[in-house]
Amino acid sequence: MEDKLAKEERNSSLNLNKINTQWRTILREVKAKELRKDIEILSQTFERVVDCKDSVIKSLAKDLTEAEDQYAHALQGHLHNVDELLALQRSRLAYLEECYNEELEALTKEFETERKMIVDQHEKEMHYLQDVYLAMEQNFTDTEYEAKLEFQSMWDDLKNKNLEEKHFLRMQLESTVEDLWRRFQEALKNYTDATEDRKLAFETLKAKDEKSSKEIEMQMKKLQKIQDSIAILRGKIMVHTRENEEQNRHIREDKDLVHRQLQKLKQQMNRARAEARRNLTKLTWESHVALKALKKTVEKGDLILRLAEICRKFETEEEKVLPFYSSMLTPEELQEVEQNDHEEPSIELAKLMENYTGLENFWKRYNKVKLEQLSLQQRRAQLLETNEKLRHMLKQYLDSISVSDEVLSQLNPLFIINQRSNIPLPQIASSPKQPPYNIIEAAHVVSHTL
Repeated sequence: MEDKLAKEERNSSLNLNKINTQWRTILREVKAKELRKDIEILSQTFERVVDCKDSVIKSLAKDLTEAEDQYAHALQGHLHNVDELLALQRSRLAYLEECYNEELEALTKEFETERKMIVDQHEKEMHYLQDVYLAMEQNFTDTEYEAKLEFQSMWDDLKNKNLEEKHFLRMQLESTVEDLWRRFQEALKNYTDATEDRKLAFETLKAKDEKSSKEIEMQMKKLQKIQDSIAILRGKIMVHTRENEEQNRHIREDKDLVHRQLQKLKQQMNRARAEARRNLTKLTWESHVALKALKKTVEKGDLILRLAEICRKFETEEEKVLPFYSSMLTPEELQEVEQNDHEEPSIELAKLMENYTGLENFWKRYNKVKLEQLSLQQRRAQLLETNEKLRHMLKQYLDSISVSDEVLSQLNPLFIINQRSNIPLPQIASSPKQPPYNIIEAAHVVSHTL
């Protein structure tokens, strides 16, 4: 038994070495064929890939140029709009200033017209008062003349009456009068001789007194007329002063109102300028952010292109020939999708997805790679599990064919009763994608080989 066991161990190790050697040779040949085929395919598709990438780069450069042109056009349009707004604001301010000047000129003209009207009215009233004064003076002259005529007539009547009475009395008292006249003449002669100097002085003083009285009366009349004119003019001056003060007050109020409106317009203009400055600053900042975002997008596109070049090396022949898989939908499902495409989308996300219909082929390749990655990960997990089980079975087999105290102390598969081993065989989980494996013992292979 020991000789058989030793011989079995030698045969097993020899067969195992032969199998491993032949298996390595076969694997090397298969791998070499695959590598040659991959090299041929790569050499055939390299130029096509380069052309595709060149066209993609040209299209991206063209899109970038168009984007820059659009940005320049938008910036020019914005600056044009800002200039138009500034011109509109300036024209509005000029219009307001012109309106203010027109209103000021109208108020000035109205003030000058009213002032001229007041002066004319004052002159008219002065002429009217002068005419009234002249009319009154004429009436007074006429009245005085009539009074003088009446007085003269009365004086003539009295004189005639006195003459008659005097004639009558003279006739009665002629003798007495002659006597008295003689006496009177004598007395008069004596009196005249005595008062000749005083009489001359009295006559002189009387003439001066009459002349002074006339001058005083004329001056009093003039003073009275001047005082009346002064009182009238003072009343008119007070009335005009009140009217002018009222007009000046209204003008000052209008001036304050216009000044407040001007201050308000200045504040509005300053606010508009500040708002325009903030908008310009915001636009500058947003353009800077947009440039950064575009730069990041370009860097990301370059990274994607480099990764695509790297991934191109790992593509299979089928992927290089047919980079996009065909749709797996049924004709009815395709027709339903086309009908949905023609309809107007109601969801905001669907509206946004319409802008990315050009990336459909990209997402196809991406989904395909993702599915293959998941499939390979699942396959790798299954292979690792199978490898682990095979290692365990191999270890059990080696432990079974080797004789030692440890092996004998444990369950031994060589110990068979009623054609059954005392070790339960491991159950290998079958997978729909994994082909079944036939396990042949080394002793059976050696017996048929030798």
